[in-house]
Amino acid sequence: MYLSICTGVYGDFSYPDMLDKVKAHGLNHVELCVGGWGPNPHGYATDLLEDEDKLKAFKDELDKRGMEISAFNCSGNPLAPGPMGEKHSKSAYDTVTLAGKLGVKTIVMMSGLPAGAPGDKTPNWVVATQSVPPDYPYLEETVRYQWEDVAIPWWKEFAKHADANGVKIALEEFPGQLVYNVSTLFKLREAVGPTIGMNLDPSHLLIMGADPIASARALGDAIYYVHGKDARIERGLCDVDGLLDNRHVEDVAERTWNYVAVGCGQDLKWWKEFFSVLSMVGYKGVVSLEMEDLTMSVEAGVVTSIDALEATISK
Repeated sequence: MYLSICTGVYGDFSYPDMLDKVKAHGLNHVELCVGGWGPNPHGYATDLLEDEDKLKAFKDELDKRGMEISAFNCSGNPLAPGPMGEKHSKSAYDTVTLAGKLGVKTIVMMSGLPAGAPGDKTPNWVVATQSVPPDYPYLEETVRYQWEDVAIPWWKEFAKHADANGVKIALEEFPGQLVYNVSTLFKLREAVGPTIGMNLDPSHLLIMGADPIASARALGDAIYYVHGKDARIERGLCDVDGLLDNRHVEDVAERTWNYVAVGCGQDLKWWKEFFSVLSMVGYKGVVSLEMEDLTMSVEAGVVTSIDALEATISK
C-alpha cells in the first residue's frame, strides 16, 4: 500500500502551491477533487475537458514534480431531484470522461440519495425501522422507490460510461447516502455489477457503530480504494444521546462524535490491524488521507495523520 492525500484539505492553495505542499510532505500521489460538491479550486472536470491548453497545463504541473493522480473525487448527489442532481450527474459523467482521457483508473464518488417519492424536492435518508404504521407502510414504498425507480437505473447507465472509459467507481459509504454500509454497497453492486466497489472510509463506519475491520473482511475484493480517516466517539456525550447526531460538524464540543486526525480516535494498534486485514483480503492499493479534523489546525491534522499512517500502513 502507499499513501495519497485528498486535495480538498488544501483548497485555499493554488494548484501548483498545493502540489508543492503535498510533495513537501513526502507524498507523490494526490486524490484530486474535480467535481460534485463545490468548490473545486484545483480544477473542474468540465472546464478541463473544454480547454486542451488548460488540461495540458494541469497535467504538466504533475509531471514536472513526478506526481501521479491516485483517483479523481467527484463526491456529490447525482440522484437528488432538481438542479443539484442534474449538476452532479453531469459532473460525474465529465469526471469519468476526463479520467479516461488521462488514464486515471479510479473515481471516488457517493451513491447519491433520491427524494422519498415522485415529485418530492428533498432527498430522504431512511434509517428508521420499517414497521409502522401497519395500515400505510410508507417507509417500505419510499425505500423501494429510491432503489428500484431511481438509483439502480441511474447506476446501470452510468456504469456503461465508466466501463467505456476503463474506470472503476469507488463508492464512499457516507451517512445520508443510499449506500452507507457494506450491505447497501452489495445491494447496488449486485444490481449494477463489478464496475462499482467500496471506497472504504473507516471513519463513517465507526460513527454508525460498525467495525471497519470486520467490514474489510466482508468486502474482500470489493474494496477499490481506502480513505485514511479517523473518527472519535466522544465519551460522556455519546453515552447520553447515542450516535445519531445532526448538530453541525463545526460544533465539535457538543457533538457525540467527531472526525479527527488519524490516531486521535483509534490507537495505532487498531490501525495496524486494519491495514493488516486489508492486506490479508488482497488490497494492495492506495490509502488516501482525508483530513477533516476541526479540533486542530489543518497542518497539525495533516502531519499527525501522515505520521500515524506511515507508522501503521502495510507496505
